Amino acid sequence: MTAPALLALAHGSRDPRSAATIAALTDSVACMRPDLRVETAYLELAQPDPASVIDRLVADGYDEIVVVPLLLTHAYHAGVDIPAVLDAARARHTGLRILATDVLGIQRSFLPILDARLRAALREARATELDGLVLAAAGSSDPLANAQIARAARAWGAHHNLPVLAAFASATPPATGEAVRQLRADGKRHIAVGSLFLAPGFLPSRAAELALEAGAVAVSEPLGSDPEIARVVLARYAVGAVDLVPIPV
Repeated sequence: MTAPALLALAHGSRDPRSAATIAALTDSVACMRPDLRVETAYLELAQPDPASVIDRLVADGYDEIVVVPLLLTHAYHAGVDIPAVLDAARARHTGLRILATDVLGIQRSFLPILDARLRAALREARATELDGLVLAAAGSSDPLANAQIARAARAWGAHHNLPVLAAFASATPPATGEAVRQLRADGKRHIAVGSLFLAPGFLPSRAAELALEAGAVAVSEPLGSDPEIARVVLARYAVGAVDLVPIPV
């Protein structure tokens, strides 16, 4: 029996670095599981779109597809856009069994990746002191999604025994520049920013720009492609594949 196809569904960006990062991540997933058909699609701003990839998989004989959203929080895209993609696919293809797993989320195992990216940024900036942190993320109109970011920020700050503020690149304050200025107002002078984004794009670039303008000593690159993130993708897929197995009645 052919295993269900894995469709990694990313947000999408006009920045070509974003697609390159997502491609590197899904290539890593495919290398870990060479028995799987692994495809990538984007919700917006980039191609291919999910409908065309799903149609191609069906044309190639796949009647089971597990969609893994490459999202760090469960916000609008996960709650509205992805269900719409699935409903449209089922309407086009009678008999297609397709489901979406939970989003990647913010795993504790992602924090060491964040640390590694920040250490690289600190080395490049030749910054040797650190007395404050900002955790920058996309932000959402969903307060629960923003609360996830705030919890991750607290955990990250506690790990380093440093004061930390969460900042958001859209939808809700504070922006990264505001967060850096707030820490400076509290007497901190060596503030670094960790980028809790999966891939480069407009929002991470804008967050970095605002942070540096406000006096941050360094801003890390997004998480990017990492074996641990690939493992989480496959863990999500494994749960989804089991959920597709029919239950005898």
